[in-house]
Amino acid sequence: MPSGRLSVVVTRRLPEDVETRMKELFDVRLREDDTPMSRDELAEAMSGADVLVPTLTDEIDATLLARAGERLKLIANYGAGFDHIDVSSARQRGILVSNTPGVSADDTADMTMALMMAVTRRIPEGLALIKEGGFSGFNPTALLGARIGGKRLGILGMGRVGQAVARRAQAFGMQIHYHNRKRLREETESALEATYWESLDQMVARMDVISVNCPHTPSTFHLMNARRLKLMKPEAVLVNTSRGEVIDENALTRMLKAGEIAGAALDVFEHGGEVNDDLRALGNVVLSPHMASATVEGRLEMGEKVIINIKTFDDGHRPPDQVVPSML
Repeated sequence: MPSGRLSVVVTRRLPEDVETRMKELFDVRLREDDTPMSRDELAEAMSGADVLVPTLTDEIDATLLARAGERLKLIANYGAGFDHIDVSSARQRGILVSNTPGVSADDTADMTMALMMAVTRRIPEGLALIKEGGFSGFNPTALLGARIGGKRLGILGMGRVGQAVARRAQAFGMQIHYHNRKRLREETESALEATYWESLDQMVARMDVISVNCPHTPSTFHLMNARRLKLMKPEAVLVNTSRGEVIDENALTRMLKAGEIAGAALDVFEHGGEVNDDLRALGNVVLSPHMASATVEGRLEMGEKVIINIKTFDDGHRPPDQVVPSML
């Protein structure tokens, strides 16, 4: 470990309080603007730093890791998801990877419920009507949506976020169902009044709302593919605040256009910031710009976790949020 303060490179602008604290603790190089680094800029940053602090916009694959310098020993990701980092290749090069789990679970669950309400109650259509001057008074048949009380909610992925969604949906009187890699403990399942489905196909076919809350891994890529989307009821809606790659976006768009699915509310997209034009044009779709975790409190807590991971590593200990093989 080099003597003196750790050399830390941050790839995007972070909240001012987080950046200030980093400057107090480390020899930190901050990003001057808020654009993602190019691959060459990332390679240059990794060539001389002890610690890299990336975000999900930074694709750190094996090829890029091969260009890292000998000093780089920790990638302290600013965010819970780490599918943009080749963790296995990093470990082979002796580079640890940490993340910030648990910080944004409640924020993401709040956004999930907001999007669910927005698509089922047609809120964006109502807002547009007002802004365009088309509202002329109460109409008993206008913009009829659907209530969510009593509806079946199928949660795909019952980790921290999925459970937070379940707790909120309980308060709305929804019936909670879920599919997960592992079944929850009996006491947790009982507290959430949740029904476990071993078969995702069977669950999907019976739900009124599907909420995607699982991470993107090789096994979850296009988990909601064309075949599985066709199992959904025509009056059902799909909500995704997790990762866009979990859904076959082209198949979803086709089915929404054809009326085979009633609606969708998406905060994430299969190709990042490149949103399908056909999807944007649909009236039965609510789209938001990956803002499910975007709260001041959440962003500050993420920064605090990053700092703790780096400081713990600097003190010669394992970062508390180190990504380990069992998480992959």
